[in-house]
Amino acid sequence: MADSGYVTRLAPSPTGALHLGNARTFLLNWLRARSKGGRILLRLEDLDHPRVKPERVEQVYADLRWLGLEWDGEALVQSRRLVVYQAEFVRLLKQHRLYPCSCSRADIQAAQSAPNLGEDMVYPNTCRGRYGTAAAVVNTSGNRAWRFNLGVTRHVEYNDVFLGAQEVDLSRSSGDFVVAREEEGIIKVAYQLACVVDDHATGITEVVRADDLVNSTFRQLELARALGYTSPEYLHLPLVVGADGRRLAKRHGDSRISVLRRKGVSPERLLGWLGESCGLCTRTEAVSLELLLERFALDCIPKNKVVVTAEDLKYLGF
Repeated sequence: MADSGYVTRLAPSPTGALHLGNARTFLLNWLRARSKGGRILLRLEDLDHPRVKPERVEQVYADLRWLGLEWDGEALVQSRRLVVYQAEFVRLLKQHRLYPCSCSRADIQAAQSAPNLGEDMVYPNTCRGRYGTAAAVVNTSGNRAWRFNLGVTRHVEYNDVFLGAQEVDLSRSSGDFVVAREEEGIIKVAYQLACVVDDHATGITEVVRADDLVNSTFRQLELARALGYTSPEYLHLPLVVGADGRRLAKRHGDSRISVLRRKGVSPERLLGWLGESCGLCTRTEAVSLELLLERFALDCIPKNKVVVTAEDLKYLGF
């Protein structure tokens, strides 16, 4: 099939092992790209340096290949692109869109007008204007965050390919948000900015990811607008959760893909379970990527979250 111009990406973070939730999102991402005759790139989001280990990077590669989720071209590794991110940081700085922030988490929490349990804390823009111009402090060393000044931005909206119309008031949902942290004069760009820069640089036309990142999308749209980028489309899929309704984690039992590989479980068994959760097959079928690709359609995917039970883990071989 000829290249359609569609480009998406798998963006694992090698700070931990891939689990069932990652596998489902990556599978749907891969199926979406191949069904459209497009390309799928691999990006290793390894900016969280203390938690990144070389063996975890190799494990990401092995897990994806075991499932058959091959990608196009060489992997992009974020830790090798620090100069690129810093250049865009400086560009925002020159536009007067950034300012330094010395508030601690406790400071922000104390400023909340009401409890915000289970959600991001809303920054009350305490340091906006506190230090004068950013240029006055940029050459002084210190430990601080750098925040994106939303200015008069209130409502940000976009049309999600899967969820439909989405809208938020960023002043109420996040306030001015962090795009970098500084330690003794060294700028370390954070996820939001690095993600936007890389999506633009690699020509991503659609971002496919779990719906716990919808809130990040609004921030990324604002960053892209400030940098003069054309934003990709966004497609957010239901999150995989445990029986308690919370994001899948160790407390729900071991669900690492590497465990299945080590135990000799066939990838087809996992593909059957994943395919069933996507409305594409029954787990008892002889399932292959080719079969799932043949049946793939967005309207087959259930709108509700996927709940992983103890019985599911046992069936899969954990």
